[in-house]
Order: sequence, then C-alpha cells, then structure tokens
Amino acid sequence: MKIGSVQLESPFLLAPLAGVSDSPFRQLAREQGAAAVYTEMVSADGLVRGSRATLDYIAFEPMERPIGIQLFGSDPAVMADATRMLGDLPPERRPDMVDINMGCPVRKVVNRSAGAALLQDVTRAGAIVRAMRGATDLPVTAKIRLGWDGESRNVVEVARALEDAGASAVAIHARTRAEKFEGSAHWEMIAAAKRAVGVPVIGNGDVRTAGDALRMIDETGCDGVMLGRAAFGDPWVFARIRALAGRGVVLPPPTPEERLRTGIRHLGLLVRSVGERIAAKEMRKHVAWYIKGLPHSARVREQVNQTRSAAELMALLEAFIGELSDLPVPPEGAGGALEPAPAAGGVRAAG
Repeated sequence: MKIGSVQLESPFLLAPLAGVSDSPFRQLAREQGAAAVYTEMVSADGLVRGSRATLDYIAFEPMERPIGIQLFGSDPAVMADATRMLGDLPPERRPDMVDINMGCPVRKVVNRSAGAALLQDVTRAGAIVRAMRGATDLPVTAKIRLGWDGESRNVVEVARALEDAGASAVAIHARTRAEKFEGSAHWEMIAAAKRAVGVPVIGNGDVRTAGDALRMIDETGCDGVMLGRAAFGDPWVFARIRALAGRGVVLPPPTPEERLRTGIRHLGLLVRSVGERIAAKEMRKHVAWYIKGLPHSARVREQVNQTRSAAELMALLEAFIGELSDLPVPPEGAGGALEPAPAAGGVRAAG
C-alpha cells in the first residue's frame, strides 16, 4: 500500500492510541511487523505555542519509520501552522505523514469542536485538510468515524470531502461517535466509503485476530487494516497477521516468558524515554495487558499497582517469570496464553 509518497511494506498499521502509543510501544509494534505507526494525538495549538510536553509527544526513534504524527484541532489556520512546523523540522525529526484526528469521542476534545465533532461540520473538515496540504509536501491523512450518531452516518460524504481537499488516505473506525467503542463495528460502511473514493481506505474496528484482519480486507475491499486495542500487550499480533496473509501460516502465540521478557524490555525503553518515575507509573497498564490470562495474574496486577519504582516493577516481573517456570506445563490448547490467530474463513469475533 502507498500513502502519498510513502510506500508501506504491508497493509497492517498501528493506530494512534491516546495514552498508549508512545515511542516504546511503537518500537515494539514495528519490530513485530506493523507497516507504519502513529503518535498519540497531539494538540496543534500546543505545538504552535511550543509546549514542551507537546514537543515530547512528537519525538520518535529512526526505527519507527514510517511514522505519522496525529494532530487534533479545529482551526484550519492553526492546523496548517502546526503542519508547517512539522514539515520544517530537521530530516531526522520530520515525520513521514501528518494525520488528523477526526474521530476522538472524548468530551473534552469534541467540546473544542475537534475530534469527532468535525464529522458534524464537513466544510470545516475539508478546509482543515486543504489548509494542511497547502502547508507541506508530506502526505496528509485523516482518521474518522462513521458519523456523529446513528442518525447521521455520513462517512461517505466525509470521505469524499477529504479526498477532494487533498487527503492522501482515510482511516475509518467503523463506529459512530455515539457508539464510542461499544457494540459491533459496521464493516459494511467501510466498504461503502471504499467504493466512493479513490484514495486508500484503511479499516479499523473489531480486528482482534489475524483472521479478522484478512476478513476485513475481503469483506470491505479496504486497502489496509489499522489495529488498536488488539496490540495492547500483544505486539506479536502484527507478526501473526503477516504470517497468515503472506504464507498462510498460523503462528503460535508468545509463551508466558516471552510476554514477560518483552514487558521488561518495554519498561527499559520507557525508562530511557521518560525517566524512572514516569516509567514506573505508565508501565502499570502495559503490564496488566502483558500478564492477562496468566496464572495468578490478578494477584500480580495488584502487586504491580503498589510498586513505586521501575526497579521494583522489574524485580516483580522477574520473580513472576520464576514463579511461572515452576508451574506444571498446561496441556496443549489450555488457557493461560493469548489465543493463536484463527485461519482465514473462521468465525468473526463479535463485540
């Protein structure tokens, strides 16, 4: 798949994830085969004002490329200024793409007429893309939803407007703002948008396994698949998808020790990125995902939440590895590890 001038090695991408897709998380996803990654959403206002915290959000390592920086905001002029700043960065700090958040359902974002609120103002959404395209030669993309609610599912109209304004690709989370992350994703609306536009359409929503990813492409005709929550504690999901898509091979899930060793490495990357104190706090949610389904995970999760330093957390994970190694090996097919990806053609996960 190609987005503007950016050639991707596969159609499977990591979604921008507020509070999750920081640099260490993105590095692990790229290592396991994510074809591109995106930053957490970044305030265009904060970027233009030179906010230190905002500048930290847009930092990335070379191995994360290709990478998109996702901006949110509602003023076309400010969005253009922020885009111009990104394009003017030194080559080693300049992203490969600039994405626009037009799907965040959180109240504090939509109350600023940003995120999913832009789905109610198609003219403004198009003006934002047009202004940003005029400010850079980087590909400008957008991540949208089906609409504001069930009475206004205007995804086809929005996709067409964004394409007309110069967007290089559109990613679609197949739920409305009102649905947030509940219920089943409406993949048929991704298909409708794909039929309506010529730029790449990237599907998102209810992709939990390798089989889901291939079925989304088959059922909707979308050009790419963007994974979000499926990658929480499981960067290997990209390797499983690519193995199934490219070779028809169903890879086994990571072993408990692989999961915990990766969690320890993740913690080390976080320490180098944000320092001991912040890393110890930020890592708690990631550890909860890495240990999900393992024996005694509830007790360990409670212990994790009591840790006060990265060193203490690392020692706890090392001890848990030792504890698990002393347990009897469960019979093949028993629970306690991530489920392997089903072969294409299996039953689609609901929810």
